[in-house]
This record gives sequence, structure tokens and C-alpha cells, in this order.
Amino acid sequence: MMGPAHSLSGAAAWLGVGAAAAAAGHTMPWPVLVVGALICAGAALAPDLDHKAATISRAFGPVSKTLCEIVDKLSYAVYKATRKPGDPRRTGGHRTLTHTWLWAVLIGAGASAVAYTGGQWGVLAILFVHLVLAVEGLLWRAARVSSDVLVWLLGATSAWMLAGILDQPGNGANWLFTDPGQEYLWLGLPIVLGALVHDIGDALTVSGCPILWPIPLGRKRWYPLGPPKAMRFRAGAWVEVKVLMPVFMLLGGVGAVFALNLV
Repeated sequence: MMGPAHSLSGAAAWLGVGAAAAAAGHTMPWPVLVVGALICAGAALAPDLDHKAATISRAFGPVSKTLCEIVDKLSYAVYKATRKPGDPRRTGGHRTLTHTWLWAVLIGAGASAVAYTGGQWGVLAILFVHLVLAVEGLLWRAARVSSDVLVWLLGATSAWMLAGILDQPGNGANWLFTDPGQEYLWLGLPIVLGALVHDIGDALTVSGCPILWPIPLGRKRWYPLGPPKAMRFRAGAWVEVKVLMPVFMLLGGVGAVFALNLV
């Protein structure tokens, strides 16, 4: 999938979680719903850190481009070191390490650790990175024609404002993890969800996605999961733009309505 579809699917997924939480009698505070949806939208771009031409590679200028090159080489090295006889030979690391459940869990846990140990600045850093990515994904047309600095300023000011709102009593800083000192541990959850939703989206495309790595399936450790090949599509194809993206928007809207108990 392309960046905009990934981000829309991430936001819709978190809003769906909010609807499920409300149905179970544990309604999210609205700031948690909004911030979680934005983080999930941004995190749904992050697995493409292994792709030097992906949306995320442009999001932070030379820093993100360099990081993508490093992650591509790391992913390729891990692939070569762990492939089984049935796994094909490759020349790059795209859709390998960063497109697995293990990576999703590790980056989510890492974000929670940053929020736990980094205090206010750790939380602001997590919000800033993911809000910039959310702008790049959800508002991609505007982001492409505007200055990177303006996108970064929007991400920074939004992060500051949303962190201030979350810090207010009852607004969700201690949502789910209520013991003293555990504020913002939940920030890792939309990041895990966003990465997994990205992987599921890529599994629908022609190449599939090795979500289950390092669990081997037959003669392959990097088995590209996906539906039957006749049901797959190429990234950016009409089915993604004309069908899936409107469906994600519709599901996100329905999820928000139920998450906020408006019906």
C-alpha cells in the first residue's frame, strides 16, 4: 500500500479500538482517542523505514533518509542471516525485518520505555515524530507542496498542545496504566497497532508480507502472508485508492461515533 492508505487504515484501526473499548464499558477520554488515532496514523508509515523512497524517508529530511538507508542495510543483513532454503535471494531489505510482528512489538515497547523514562520530553518526542508522520500520510497533498519546516512546526506545536491537554486531570495521561509514574505507558499501543495494520495492508498486495517472522512456515522463514493471489493488488492500484481508502474513512467515522458514545 501507499502512505495515505496506510495512515488512513491506522487512524481507523485506533478509532475501532476506541469503539470496542466503549462497548466494553471503558470509554476512552476523547484526548486519548484523538491522540491515539494520530499516533497510529503516523506509526502506520514507520515499517517503511526499510525503503529509501518511502514517505517516511522524506519526512525529516537528511535524518530520515540516512536512517532509512541504515535500516535497509540492517534488514537485508538480518534476512541473509536467517533465511531458509525456501526463501528467495534478495538485493535489499524492504518488506523484511520492519514488516514483522516482532518489530511492531519492539518499537511499541521502546516507545513506552521512552515515555516512562524520558518524562515530558520523551512524550513530546514521541508525539512530534508521529504527528509529523500523520501529516505526511493524512495530508499528503498539502505536505508535498509545503515546506518541510512548516510541517515540522505543525508537528511540534500540535505535540505541545496535545500533551498539555492530556496532562489535565481525567484527560487520559494515565489511561489504562493508573499507578503513579506509569503515565503515558499506553503510547506504545497505537504504535504497535499502526505497525501491524501496515503489515496487514501490505499483505493484501502482490508481494505479501512476512508478518510471522521469525516463525518458520515450511521451507521459509520469511513466508509472505496474504490472501489468494487472485485477490491481491499492486500498491497504488485503483482498488486501493477508489475502494479501500473510502472504506477506511467510513470505518473511522463510524468508529469515532461509537467511541464517543454519540449513538
